[in-house]
Amino acid sequence: MIQRIQTFFLLVVALLVGVLPFFLNLWVEVGGKEVYAQDEVMVSIVFYVSAVLAVASILMYKNRQNQFVMNRLNMILNLFLLGFFVYRSLSLSGETVVSEKGIGMLIPVFSIVFLVLANRAIKKDEDLVKSVDRLR
Repeated sequence: MIQRIQTFFLLVVALLVGVLPFFLNLWVEVGGKEVYAQDEVMVSIVFYVSAVLAVASILMYKNRQNQFVMNRLNMILNLFLLGFFVYRSLSLSGETVVSEKGIGMLIPVFSIVFLVLANRAIKKDEDLVKSVDRLR
């Protein structure tokens, strides 16, 4: 149902990855130019896909197993995004483009935490339903 705790966690994820990256800078380049998610097309697309996956997972409340799998896919997507941010900020080339990391690079970390919390709640609901089915 829509009033479950995992719905709240997934709503937080959707707001985190759907809204915040476009207001918080991801990094600051050497020239002092702040880079936001809309400046990087692929990063913007990944953030939008992650938000759509979170909203779709909220709407799949009747099928908990698919909701669980969709959250796992969203976690993997956020891990790739986090890996890209780490690679971009710790570039091995001689002249690095990123001079200062922004707070927006932490958005995938918070998103993963809330997705894990949502999956725990989904698992708890699934276990409760299975235990009630055993009693019948």
